[in-house]
Amino acid sequence: MAANILVVEDEPAIQELLAVNLEHAGHHVLRAKDAEQAASLVRHALPDLILLDWMLPGQSGAGFARTLRQDERTKQVPIIMLTARGQEQDKIAGLEAGADDYVTKPFSPRELLARIKAVLRRRAPQLTDEPIEIGGLRLDPSTHRVGAGGMPVELGPTEFRLLHFLMAHPERVHSRAQLLDHVWGDHVFVEERTVDVHIRRLRKALEATRHDRLIETVRGSGYRLSAAALV
Repeated sequence: MAANILVVEDEPAIQELLAVNLEHAGHHVLRAKDAEQAASLVRHALPDLILLDWMLPGQSGAGFARTLRQDERTKQVPIIMLTARGQEQDKIAGLEAGADDYVTKPFSPRELLARIKAVLRRRAPQLTDEPIEIGGLRLDPSTHRVGAGGMPVELGPTEFRLLHFLMAHPERVHSRAQLLDHVWGDHVFVEERTVDVHIRRLRKALEATRHDRLIETVRGSGYRLSAAALV
């Protein structure tokens, strides 16, 4: 599934190479030449993943990663550090700065795309194309189909994204604000009660097979998808 990837790289040739390969793989690419420009883009809208060069003019990539991890809004954004520094202590420093993975230059585009896919699978499973099945409810992102008890379920695009996110993070409680950020995007300004409207629509679509019970309201906190609710 396509992801919004921010490439922070000051070398124009490397930045272009990264962007071309990512776009060829179906991703949407944002570009920044330093941490200051990257911070401006992140303030506007959160990317799904950041490819971050260690050696940047001004604030280093490691320093920018620490800044992101210290901010409640950006601390969960996956980061892959790109660097020519291949010593073990450098890799440890990159990971301790907050990077999810560390890729040493030179690297093959295929390896980088595989690393991106692996990090997104761990940190943002709703961005992958892998089918998910919980309690007889099956969602396939690649075909955009949902089935329950062997019957197709018709969902609107927002309800599909909402269900995908909840199924990708089962048993976790998500506040309305968190669901707005992850499903609608943090750059979209809508009221938190909008989430309630779409939860009701989603439950209505799942009523026929009683899978609406999967989606629990956690009073004072938000919503959770739990297979235990079917028992």
